[in-house]
Amino acid sequence: MPRDGTATRTKIMDAAQQMILQVGLMGTSIERVIEEAGVTKSTFFYHFRTKHDLAAALIERFADEDLHHLTDALTKAEQLSRDPLQQLLLFVGLFIEFAEQLEEPFPGCLYASYCYQSGAVSKEMMDEVEKMMRFWRAQVSRKIEEVQALYPTRIPIDREEVADHVLTTFEGAFILSKVMNEPKLAAQQLVQCRNYLELLFKAD
Repeated sequence: MPRDGTATRTKIMDAAQQMILQVGLMGTSIERVIEEAGVTKSTFFYHFRTKHDLAAALIERFADEDLHHLTDALTKAEQLSRDPLQQLLLFVGLFIEFAEQLEEPFPGCLYASYCYQSGAVSKEMMDEVEKMMRFWRAQVSRKIEEVQALYPTRIPIDREEVADHVLTTFEGAFILSKVMNEPKLAAQQLVQCRNYLELLFKAD
């Protein structure tokens, strides 16, 4: 019976992702990934023809995981409440709960790593990053539209701009936490984001 190479492929990808988050894509070499993953050169090239193929597989996996995190959180929030405003606040709250459990700063975001070194990344990979950013915007914006149908805002807003603000806070909170080496800082900033959303709509 032939061996399933999924575990080996995952080990290579995990080693490469950790390295990219630490030293960037340009600082990550195939030789270092092979050494860190503890595989042979032939094994690496069996799974990935080039470093570009590895980078593409990583961003595809990261985007898929991100998609599931987003949709799972929205689904759970909608199951916990029928009120759109509460759903929006619960959605952010679920990420706060995740961030509060971190004992070390979140290791980083591949989206940010690829953007910082976009010259070393193909257009197809950057298109994948953009697609996920737009998906986040669309999903959060849709929820804000549902909230606006029931609750007036205290100030005029553009729902896509507010959605972008939420995404910016999510991304920036984890970056700031890593830079400052303060694991709980991400959760604190997400709390501020939730406070802003709660204050934005007149729920009384």
